[in-house]
Amino acid sequence: MAAEIHSRPQSSRPVLLSKIEGHQDAVTAALLIPKEDGVITASEDRTIRVWLKRDSGQYWPSIYHTMASPCSAMAYHHDSRRIFVGQDNGAVMEFHVSEDFNKMNFIKTYPAHQNRVSAIIFSLATEWVISTGYDKCVSWMCTRSGNMLGRHFFTSWASCLQYDFDTQYAFVGDCSGQITLLKLEQNTCSVITTLKGHEGSVTCLWWDPIQRLLFSGASDNSIIMWDIGGRKGRTLLLQGHHDKVQSLCYLQLTRQLVSCSSDGGIAVWNMDVSREEAPQWLESDSCQKCEQPFFWNIKQMWDTKTLGLRQHHCRKCGQAVCGKCSSKRSTYPVMGFEFQVRNIFSDLFSLVSRTSLATFHEGKHNISHMSMDVARGLMVTCGTDRIVKIWDMTPVVGCSLATGFSPH
Repeated sequence: MAAEIHSRPQSSRPVLLSKIEGHQDAVTAALLIPKEDGVITASEDRTIRVWLKRDSGQYWPSIYHTMASPCSAMAYHHDSRRIFVGQDNGAVMEFHVSEDFNKMNFIKTYPAHQNRVSAIIFSLATEWVISTGYDKCVSWMCTRSGNMLGRHFFTSWASCLQYDFDTQYAFVGDCSGQITLLKLEQNTCSVITTLKGHEGSVTCLWWDPIQRLLFSGASDNSIIMWDIGGRKGRTLLLQGHHDKVQSLCYLQLTRQLVSCSSDGGIAVWNMDVSREEAPQWLESDSCQKCEQPFFWNIKQMWDTKTLGLRQHHCRKCGQAVCGKCSSKRSTYPVMGFEFQVRNIFSDLFSLVSRTSLATFHEGKHNISHMSMDVARGLMVTCGTDRIVKIWDMTPVVGCSLATGFSPH
């Protein structure tokens, strides 16, 4: 059911350690068990499986549990060994795993949503299970009583979730491209702010409570870093993926961001450098360089007896320009552009270092979810191809991860 990959270690790319096969449908979530050679997976085939590495080097399922509905999301709390599984029917189910990971007992069902559950987070301090769903809401329920504590509705599907355990702030991304920051209380919540920047559905979020940075990935193939702690509205745009960004993980110790996209792309971004904010795009009725009219500027087209041109934007300064004036292309990594984009400053760009501030790798399978065991430098990916892959990321992110640091 699982093959051990014997790859020769590479100094600059992730090393594939194992490949797990056995699910009959898309694998929606895969989580590494801390301090164990084990993986927990949830799938559209309605099964939850716990895979343990045997002496042969292969992973075999020690737990195989069939659910009533396809599994769409999962959270695991290692200290209490509690698993929360979100389903396509809107329910969240809680299980407790035995110490040897060979038995799983059902605890409770939470009627959290009326439609597919998209994300789950468990807070031990408050005993809340917080979840988002395609019924356009975020809900938080008490794990002691099983009662619903509160709900907040959005105008579109709630697609992803992050939570600050100290302040009880929840970050909810939705399919309209917005991120809503909520303050959750025992029986109510308040909207703090709304973040707008993506041109497509927000597909994943990552919150770093130390630096107070929020990272968001979207179906527009881009990543945005929001400096929440700075309170100045500073944002950084990262563009390097060629398909929608599906998962994020920020390594606070090494100041690196790991991102995965649905085409199998794995990127590691160096965030320990001085980066520039991308400019706001300016609007104009004519090219701000040659002054030729754009195609909607009927008056200037009539006065000058010329055809209108299509509007583009220089990625360096944000000016509205025509295609001829923005025909130059260049990468600009310091502004997050890791592939060639339009600009009007060829002379300036030739003076600027074009050294990439990210490394890009091929996962060679569809990736819909990724998670990391930061302390060991391991990453697990899964997707619609029904395959789960375990990677050694230390050649890419550095051996300094093996210091015992782990995310919240």
